[in-house]
This record gives sequence, C-alpha cells and structure tokens, in this order.
Amino acid sequence: MLYRKIQPYIESYLKSDSNKVLIIDGARQIGKTFIIRYVGQQFFENYIELNFAEDYNGPRLFEQVRTVKDFYFQVSTIAGERMGEKKNTLIFLDEIQAYPHLLTMLKFLKQDDRFTYIASGSLLGVTLKKTTSIPIGSIEVKRMFPLDFEEFLLANGFNQFAIDMMHEKFLAGESLDAAMHGKVMDLFKKYLLIGGLPDVVNSFIADTNIVKVRTIHRDIRAFYADDASKYEADNNKKLKIRRIYDMIPSNLESKKKRVVFQDIEDKRGKRFSDYQDEFEYLISAGIALDVNAITTPVFPLTQSIGKNLLKLYLNDVGLLTDVLYGSNIRAILDDETGINLGSVYESVVAQELVAHGFKLFYYDNRSKGEVDYLIDDYDSLSAVPIEVKSGKDYTVHSALNTFVKNDDYHVKKAYVLSNAREITTNGKITYLPIYDVMFLENVPTQQEMN
Repeated sequence: MLYRKIQPYIESYLKSDSNKVLIIDGARQIGKTFIIRYVGQQFFENYIELNFAEDYNGPRLFEQVRTVKDFYFQVSTIAGERMGEKKNTLIFLDEIQAYPHLLTMLKFLKQDDRFTYIASGSLLGVTLKKTTSIPIGSIEVKRMFPLDFEEFLLANGFNQFAIDMMHEKFLAGESLDAAMHGKVMDLFKKYLLIGGLPDVVNSFIADTNIVKVRTIHRDIRAFYADDASKYEADNNKKLKIRRIYDMIPSNLESKKKRVVFQDIEDKRGKRFSDYQDEFEYLISAGIALDVNAITTPVFPLTQSIGKNLLKLYLNDVGLLTDVLYGSNIRAILDDETGINLGSVYESVVAQELVAHGFKLFYYDNRSKGEVDYLIDDYDSLSAVPIEVKSGKDYTVHSALNTFVKNDDYHVKKAYVLSNAREITTNGKITYLPIYDVMFLENVPTQQEMN
C-alpha cells in the first residue's frame, strides 16, 4: 500500500473529539477515498461509506434530504445494521460536492453527534460559493495532493531513515555523495515520467511498463477535461474550461509560460476577468495549479497579486510529460541534447511547493526580468525567490541577481534548484539539487496557528 502523509492527520482527527467535520478536499484520482476508507475500516467496527456521486447518477436517495432524521432514514436503507453509536460508527460522505445542501447539513449532523463523520470532495471552493448557508465553524477542510517526491521515494523502496538522513544533510548544507546523488536523481527523473497519481504509481511499481503508465495518464487527463460537464450547467463555460485545460502544456512550452487570454477563444481584448469562473473551476478542482504574478514583492505576497498575469500548471508532472514526450523516456532519462526540460522542472517544483503548503507566485518586471517562483518566509517576513534550472548553466540567472541586490525587497535568501550535486552558497543565493525541493516546507509559526 502507498504511504500517504495525510494518513496520520486523518488518524489524529478520528481519535480526537473535534467539534468539526473533517473534509478532505482535492482533485479526483489522487487517493482521497482509498486513504479514508483504509483508516476508517481500521479504526471503526461499523464503517459506512456513502458515495454521493454514484447516488447522484443513480437512485438519488439523498437528493431531497433536508433534515437529520431524513438523512438517518436513507442511511438505514443502505447500512441500517451498521448504525451503532458514535464511538464505533464512522459515516464517510464521499464526493459530497454532488449534493451541496449536505454541506450545510454537516453542521446539524455534528450537533446531533450521533455518529462520527468524515467527508471528501472536490470543487469545494466552487460548491461552497453556491451553498446558501456555509457551515462555518462546523467543517475543517484539508487539501490533499498527488504523491509528492518523498512519498514516491517511499513507494519505490526508500526507507524513512534514508530520507531523514537526507533531510539532516539538507539542513546542515551538506551534499550527498556521488553514488547517493545518482540514485536519488534516477528516481527523480522517473518521478518526472510517472508523477504522483496513485493508480499510475501502482502500475509502475507492479509492471515497470511506460506504455501502461501512459495509458492511465491519458485516461485521467481525459477524465479531468470531461469532468466539468458533471458540475457546470453552462455549456459555453464547459467549452472554455476544456479549452483552458488543454492549452496548459502548450502555454508551458512558450517563452513566458503564462496564459494568453485572447488565445482562449481567439478574441482580442480578453482579460483575466472574462474567464475568472473558468480559472476558479480548474484551480478549485485541483487539476490546475495557479501561479500569480508579483511586480513588487512585498511580504506577504498575496497583497501584491497582479490578476492580469497568470501561469497555470497541471496538477501532476506525469500528465505533462505524457503530453510532451509520450512513451519516449529517453528525453528525460538521458538528458538528450536539444531537449529543454524547463517546463517539466518548473512543473514538478510547483507540484512540490503546493503540496508542502505554499501559495505560489512569480516575479515579473519588464525592466528587471522574471524569477520562476516567490514564496513567503514567515521567519524573516520577506519573500524568497526560487529559480529552477534544468540545464548545465544553472549559475546564469541575471534576473535573480538583480532581484536579490534590490534593497527595497529585503531579500534574506534565495534558492537555485538544478541537477548539480553540491550544495553551495554565493552571497544570498544557495544552490540546491533539484530533489531538495522536497524539504522546503511551509510550516506555520505558533503565532499563525493561534
């Protein structure tokens, strides 16, 4: 079974006497249902799973449910013999976004406190906007992502001790030896090909067959592109959502990598505001990662977002490398001359940083250039610029140099991520192996948690 970092979080919630219902949010096909089912069946004698997406496309038993008693009645028709008491009965409300009115009911189910509840869903941001009564104070939403690189290492034979030792070296600024670096880089390049979607990772582990892997990638990408039709009634919006999603790989291969709004419908004069709902759908669904432009990097970065410039990345790097290279693994494994892996490396860094709790931004200044990523550093109350390099000229980064020298930005540190083995520092800039992105974590301070 694949180890998922969210498992201890779910276990802790189920052991607690929380006054909120935990909802695991995230894209489809990332393993939400599996991990909740696995933990729930371990912890509770009576485990009841309700899949509302299946119900919506079938008998619609819960479509008209508006009271706690009616909810219990419908559950009893499915699993009446398993409706025990709170300490031994877990009801898992899967795909809760299919019935937005049940989000409101969570408050009353929790107040009644007859059973233990947990839920999962996608598009919760969009769904909550459409919900007439948001149960603030009664729900806790936790975002889940595809397997990050650390989880991928564990799935492929690395043990936690080895990862902990790598982490200690990272914190101490010590490089891995050449043999270990080669081993980790080999798995990192495989991660670029496979990505972190559980069905794909399991297929790779079982068969080591790139053709089978790519078949699953294409099925999931088609599923993501078609999924809008289930939750979006406006046919025009469906088409635009599909178009924006399909454009992501080609946008990433362009020089600026940003979304060109007029290309979406081939109409001049289009702006971000013309497609705000469509972008919100893709981002809320978890199938696209947004990176917003910052011209003046003032901490916290969110206060300086420029909505007119936006980059979108696919939620999983394996989906991208399928589009770009198909089953030709040599492009990535052999560092073939003439193949620019810049978009692939930037994608995997975006995927890692988002999974580790960061909100993503990039620096865009007409006169001073562009830096790939900016993240908030709560310790120094400043922005940390990150440059991602896939080639051998990783020490060439004029925009980053200009950025760190600007006294107005109060930069304390910067990172360059590349294939190079050695960790070195030059002034404020630290050069890290690309895989060390796995150790950049947005850990909240005690003050933030309070």
